[in-house]
Amino acid sequence: MTFLFSAFVLTLLVVTALAIVRTGNLFVAIMLTGIFSLLMAVIFFLLDAPDVALTEATIGAGISTVLFLGALALTGEHERTGSTNRPLALVVVIATALIVIYATFDKPRFGDPQAPVQQHVAPWYLEHTPESIDIPNSVTAVLGSFRGYDTLGEVFVVFTAGIGVLILLGSAPAMRSGKDRTRPVRSSEGLRHYLIPRVVGRFLIPVILLFGLYVQFHGDYGPGGGFQAGALIAAAFILYALLEGKEQALAVLPRQVLTALMVGGALLYGGVGVASMLLGGNFLDYSVLTSNPITGQHIGLLLIEVGVGATVMGVLLSVFHAFAARGGHEKC
Repeated sequence: MTFLFSAFVLTLLVVTALAIVRTGNLFVAIMLTGIFSLLMAVIFFLLDAPDVALTEATIGAGISTVLFLGALALTGEHERTGSTNRPLALVVVIATALIVIYATFDKPRFGDPQAPVQQHVAPWYLEHTPESIDIPNSVTAVLGSFRGYDTLGEVFVVFTAGIGVLILLGSAPAMRSGKDRTRPVRSSEGLRHYLIPRVVGRFLIPVILLFGLYVQFHGDYGPGGGFQAGALIAAAFILYALLEGKEQALAVLPRQVLTALMVGGALLYGGVGVASMLLGGNFLDYSVLTSNPITGQHIGLLLIEVGVGATVMGVLLSVFHAFAARGGHEKC
């Protein structure tokens, strides 16, 4: 039954990908891209990768779709046609696909216990996680502790990417001053004049926020962590901005706070590593944070996950508001 469902999802994935390539309407392409990401999340879940599935569903199907729509507001609705290199592009795509398919012939069977990955570091992680960190979710142990350097690098990649996007989009328009700052939000802003989206959205926002906090602080025991939680909480505020208008959303969470989250999260992660060194351990060696090494690992993982969540949330919301401000500026 699982095989049939997997084959069905893969078929839908291929059909969706072909539809994205064939459509000339960019809005339709964006909607199909969101569906593609949602189908990918289902596939990740079927492959026993719930952490990756949660991230793909939140960022790929949710936030990325909104950001693409923001970018579409600055461009045309239809794809520019008239390319003369389509035969060459088709040859390149077919050749690349054949190479990838040929490479898969040498891959081990899915779930094969004798596969190299199952005989190398994976058994060591599974063996040492209970005794060194004592948390059920070995994925969090690997990402946050055993390979903490890699995750720190990913956080700064997200931080740098956010700065790059903000620079490309330009600085945001100045905040309103005087009487303009105190004027009520126009009823036409956001989706305030649509009853059903507002009712459903107001019900979903607290649920998303609560689930985001659960994912943030339950990542040691189940799927989740800072990356997923930051994206979920950002999605809740983006939904609020879509419903009530960007000015109202900025009144709840100003740009200065978003900047503080971007910078503070990355600094918190690095600060935990520096604190570990000052206490006599190695960089990001959480065992020295308390007299009990296991408790130190728990505290270290909790702090760095909060830093990851803050940076991801700050970057995603800053990029969203940059797109929204640019779109509003273009319409003026």
